[in-house]
Amino acid sequence: MPFNSIFAWVMKKRIHQIDLFRKYPNEVQHELLEIFKELGATTEYGQLHNFKEIKNYADFQKLPLQTYEDVRPWVDRLMSGEQGLLWPSETKWFAKSSGTTGGRSKFIPVTKESLEECHYGGGKDLLALYYDNHPNRKLYKGKHLIIGGSAETIQLSADSYFGDLSAIIVKNLPWWAEIRRTPSKEIALMSEWKEKIEQMARTTMHEDVYIIAGVPSWTLVLVNRVLELSGKSNLREVWPNLELFMHGGVSFEPYRAQFKRLIPDEKMNYVETYNASEGFMGIQDQVDSDEMLLMLDYGIFYEFIPMTDYQGTDSKKVIPLEEVELGVNYALVITTNAGLWRYIIGDTIKFTSREPYRFKITGRTKSFINIAGEEVIVENVERAISRASSMTNAQIREYTVGPIYMENKEKGAHEWIIEFMQYPDEMERFCRILDDELRAINSDYDAKRYYNMVLDTPVIRTVEIGTFEKWLASIGKMGGQHKVPRLSNDRSIVEQILNIIAQNDTNHV
Repeated sequence: MPFNSIFAWVMKKRIHQIDLFRKYPNEVQHELLEIFKELGATTEYGQLHNFKEIKNYADFQKLPLQTYEDVRPWVDRLMSGEQGLLWPSETKWFAKSSGTTGGRSKFIPVTKESLEECHYGGGKDLLALYYDNHPNRKLYKGKHLIIGGSAETIQLSADSYFGDLSAIIVKNLPWWAEIRRTPSKEIALMSEWKEKIEQMARTTMHEDVYIIAGVPSWTLVLVNRVLELSGKSNLREVWPNLELFMHGGVSFEPYRAQFKRLIPDEKMNYVETYNASEGFMGIQDQVDSDEMLLMLDYGIFYEFIPMTDYQGTDSKKVIPLEEVELGVNYALVITTNAGLWRYIIGDTIKFTSREPYRFKITGRTKSFINIAGEEVIVENVERAISRASSMTNAQIREYTVGPIYMENKEKGAHEWIIEFMQYPDEMERFCRILDDELRAINSDYDAKRYYNMVLDTPVIRTVEIGTFEKWLASIGKMGGQHKVPRLSNDRSIVEQILNIIAQNDTNHV
């Protein structure tokens, strides 16, 4: 039997299992909690917190909520070689998280169970759902271009290492995924990002690529280099059989127009995923919808804190999946088969459906602007910039937004730094649409913008292509899965980028 036929059969079988947790989501979560109670009781963490006394969810809620700062001492011990601390099985891999662009890096434990059941499970299910929506495709005839990060080896142990999650995945790929992946492991795991992009472009431009997977912003860097080297005008001329882009990490909306220009084919498909270092949690399972299905059988137990009640680890109101309501902004809390217990991941989501559970990512618990009570979140700015771009034929490569504080008699405002691939037809109109859309979707922002009484018109600064790459490089976050924060409630990132602009201007004098 041809490999594509075998693969399609396996994918179809998995769809039946996905249908089970779609139909019985709460039962699946209850069963998982029972398993976690038993496994956790054998760990040092479980003994410290009397897991043997946990009889039900109410007892489980007595465990402390945690952020990475609470988990860090345990991770430090794991990285030094101790075992049995957070999870019964051996923990020897650590994902260097790109969840924060500044400050000290996070090292998220990755166990064999989380790698196989969660991260690899997510990859397989993405293809299973794609096959379900697009029958009779033959993705395994061509190559799968995976744009990941770099890996470094921890010298304390020959087989223990850390790196971007994507690099850990590449290092441990099962045979069925390895046979169609491109580029080679040697190139995929290169740590010097500029050279890596060059090598990836030169080797993959000659392959028959059917699938691309990566963060949209860094994927654009690669494919633009491919077009430069090949002399082609679009990716369809380079890879005629390309049909799927699997993306995640940042909102796709600001990049959608650019990808349509690069791949001028209505048959091209785009599928979003929610795959963090802590776990693979969501897949876009419908063709004409940007909602994602919450994946419930990967070894992740979910809890939620309404953002109206959010007080970090001191939050009092924490609810299980079965109690969530539609349209409410929740901070996500997860317990995983990598040994994270009641861990506040830092992302916020909003449910759009309960049958089955589908959601949208709305932002970060700490990613917002609120200098005057406007409470602008990532979801707001993504919608606004997407509409402004669409209405003015603009194409955005990167952007970030920070506050201009009220000082003396000066009003506050939001300062947008935008790197355009294609400038708007009219910059003034772009700014007006951006502002109007924010006012339409955020009543608090609208109230502060009323007659410019508190907040003034947004300030938009345009920068040269490559400015954000220079900024990421300046803070040691170049390439891989590192991404530009969309919102900051202080001016640190804005000022850093403005300094880079000033340095460039000085060098040009």
